[in-house]
Amino acid sequence: MKKTPLFTTAQLNKIALISYFLLLIYMPLWLIFLSPSELSPILCLSLFTLPLLLPIKGIIQGSPYTYAWTNFIIMLYFLHSLTTLWVLPKDIIWASIELLLASTFFLSATYFAKYRGQELGLSIRKKKTT
Repeated sequence: MKKTPLFTTAQLNKIALISYFLLLIYMPLWLIFLSPSELSPILCLSLFTLPLLLPIKGIIQGSPYTYAWTNFIIMLYFLHSLTTLWVLPKDIIWASIELLLASTFFLSATYFAKYRGQELGLSIRKKKTT
């Protein structure tokens, strides 16, 4: 019996795009305006915005491969939010928002890459058993 996915591929793509762009807007907003960091604004922008800009072309094009490897970048934001929750109790709201956006992107991108890859006939090659 085949399982029916909870979301369609198009819905997963939309959720991933929304969470990605919200995270891209939110990070500099948080670190420069909402709760300014001790680091310079230029350093904050480069550390927390540039990594998100690397996969932007593939994300917009809906490439399942890009969605899959972008999850490695998103783990930086996931870890940053968890570390901030642990170390800076005053930023609990801001770190929770980052955690929510990063987790939402991670889950939707993972399932989008899986289902879209299946639709396109892509697969990870299995090891040959000899």
